[in-house]
Amino acid sequence: MQIRINTRLNTRSPLLKLLLILEWILLGLVATTQILIANKFNSPTDVISNEIGILIFAVLGFAFPQTPLHKLFYIIAEFALIFLLTRKGNISLFQLLFIVLVIRNCVMLEGRSRSVVTGLALFSVLICITDRMRSQSLLLQIDSDPTLLYWVGFLIMLGLIFLFLQLLVESALSERKSREELLIANKRLTEYATQIEELATVQERNRIAREIHDSLGHSLTGFNLHLEAALRLLQSEPDEAKQLLLEAKQLGATALKEVRASVSALRSEPLEGRSLKSAIQSLVEEFQRSTGISSQTDIDDFIDRDRQISLQLKTIVYRIIQESLTNISKHSEASFVNISCQVKDLNLEIAIEDNGKGFDITQNASGFGLQGMQERVIAVSGNLEIKTSQGNGCKIIARFRNI
Repeated sequence: MQIRINTRLNTRSPLLKLLLILEWILLGLVATTQILIANKFNSPTDVISNEIGILIFAVLGFAFPQTPLHKLFYIIAEFALIFLLTRKGNISLFQLLFIVLVIRNCVMLEGRSRSVVTGLALFSVLICITDRMRSQSLLLQIDSDPTLLYWVGFLIMLGLIFLFLQLLVESALSERKSREELLIANKRLTEYATQIEELATVQERNRIAREIHDSLGHSLTGFNLHLEAALRLLQSEPDEAKQLLLEAKQLGATALKEVRASVSALRSEPLEGRSLKSAIQSLVEEFQRSTGISSQTDIDDFIDRDRQISLQLKTIVYRIIQESLTNISKHSEASFVNISCQVKDLNLEIAIEDNGKGFDITQNASGFGLQGMQERVIAVSGNLEIKTSQGNGCKIIARFRNI
């Protein structure tokens, strides 16, 4: 028979642990009773045989069949052993063995099978009680007159006990199943979060790689070509060589700016302990120095006074402004940028508006880093709005509610 160690021993369910303890208490009561009343119904030899039978029945509790056929054999073996102890061994308190049987099989079986076995156990108890009443070998003797009343009362009491046990086991198993499903769900959620984090990291690296290739690579290539040309013309045309060296110097400065921008984008904590307002102002000042584009900021002081604004949200706000300024410097051909950051009724709204050439939003919705902005905003349940058209500049608005 294919079996494994009873999983009830390893369960974390408090109810199943309680039922397991109850099972052993009932078996202990049956075994102890055989010794205490040995001289009333059984000889010493019968007592020893009964104790061995109880021990075998207890050992069966460690078996846990897996297939339907093995479960059937297991149930038949339990019933046969109890009937043997009851009919041949004249064991007392056999009712407790049927209670143990119901507990075990409710744990092992599912659905209607539980009710069928519980009903068979109740019917078997009544058969054994009837046989004992005829032989006058009950532990508590009943007069013949109230026999029917005893039958009915006992049937109701035992039926309620079996029903209670079945419902208790079903509740315990349902609780354990819920715990297991919750653990699995938490594990999957952790795995998904890890995958999302890894994917976001890869996307960010790919974006930085594209930026380095498109901007820094272009600047360094031009830098190298200018140096080569200047070296060739250094002796024959020194004035033109000097001009090429000056252009190479400008290309070098551009490349250095691109490196700084890439390094800034890679920082895990761009605020570096500064307030959000201070970090934004530093970012805008650097943008104005490097691009020559005029800038104006309107940042609410409440942003840094409100402790409810998390570091994650502050970082997202900084990144959105940073990405917007990068896009403006590369693509907009703007001469002026206005940046607003306001808190109203626990709602945070940031806006970055330029007077550049704009673009067709239907053709560039996923370009210019806009997709990255959208992902950052969605991550904190915000929303992103982009207002632009050809020749009319661009305005990016990010809103975060209930900060």
